[in-house]
Amino acid sequence: MDLKELRRQRRSRFTGSLIPYMGYIIQSGVAMVFLLVLIIFSAWYTSLLRDLPSGIPIHWIMLVLLVPAAVHSSFRTYLQTPDTIFLLPQGHRMKEYFAPSWVSGNVWKILRLAFVLITLWPLYIRTDESHKGLLATLLVLILVKLLASFGLWRETAMLSRPAAIGYNLLRWAVGTLMVAAWVWQPSVRALIFIVILGAAYAAALAVPGRHSVPWERLITMEKNQGTRALMVLGWFVDVPGREQRVYARRYLSRWGGGIPWQRNSAYRFLLTKSFARGDIFGIVLRIAVLDLFLVWMNQASYTGSGIYVFFLFLMGIQLTALRKLHSESFWLTVYPLPEGSKSKGTIQFVFRAHMVLALLTGLPLLLQLGERPLPVLGTFACGFLLAYLFKAYSTRKEARMDEDDL
Repeated sequence: MDLKELRRQRRSRFTGSLIPYMGYIIQSGVAMVFLLVLIIFSAWYTSLLRDLPSGIPIHWIMLVLLVPAAVHSSFRTYLQTPDTIFLLPQGHRMKEYFAPSWVSGNVWKILRLAFVLITLWPLYIRTDESHKGLLATLLVLILVKLLASFGLWRETAMLSRPAAIGYNLLRWAVGTLMVAAWVWQPSVRALIFIVILGAAYAAALAVPGRHSVPWERLITMEKNQGTRALMVLGWFVDVPGREQRVYARRYLSRWGGGIPWQRNSAYRFLLTKSFARGDIFGIVLRIAVLDLFLVWMNQASYTGSGIYVFFLFLMGIQLTALRKLHSESFWLTVYPLPEGSKSKGTIQFVFRAHMVLALLTGLPLLLQLGERPLPVLGTFACGFLLAYLFKAYSTRKEARMDEDDL
């Protein structure tokens, strides 16, 4: 059996299943909004570089943007549930199958890392008098990326799940310390620290016991990766057959408990619980935390206002994906929901969540309300207006879909 050819065929099959949606993405209004945001960001970034404000925390900005790009890792193995039977006899040869996954995963992540670094570099060299070289910084970040990818692969194969979770936290801590050392410390001292820390981390990875091939975990990871890819497509076009990943999140178990037990509010209850236990909540939460941090760091300038509006737009894109939840649920066709309650409940839920996020992520700006009242109030007005525009867009889209069904 040619394992490399098997993986290539599976990758081609998955890529081919996405190609029919490319035309819809190009025609999508969301794609045009993305293009508009890119143009606005380019203009804003150019004006920022021409007239730099004093006191930009460039080291913290570098750390916040480069650590996720350098440490986050993932792989597409295209494994399937039947492989636990049909590929099990090939377990001693599976390195041939996994090697292209590891290489391609790192190549794409390194390209993304280089893009983030090159975009950030003009701001860095203009605000840091003792800045490092671009090539040296890129090489150090690639080293961190490869070490993090190796760490993720070892975590996946660990026998103990608590150990894997602990090593996941350790991977992020090690990556953060390495990037911070390179950003803040002199080059030679930083390199010595990075080499010692990297060697200690690699030695620690050899301690826990591991599976030779963690079939079940790799299959679960592949399902999650495929679901995430379809979720991104769902921003632009209706994609059938998407599976939802479920998280326990017991600390949110009471959320939605106060919703009246009535037919009109039945879908709102279901949507609330689905949001609390799904992927979208985690994505929105991470974006909101990053937004809060960056707005707090830039609260005294228009940069903070731009960051606030931009991240609020990203959260709106994520929240609109809730329209696709349960789109193919069999039980919703059986349960007698009132006509229109699904779309109406979804639009109201997304709008309320967007408004709450607009208020919470803008809290750091209130510290400047006494000194800059008009810019702060104007920023909040833009945030609330953006949430309303998302609601209006969703309402018109649902209306068009209803007209097509008639």
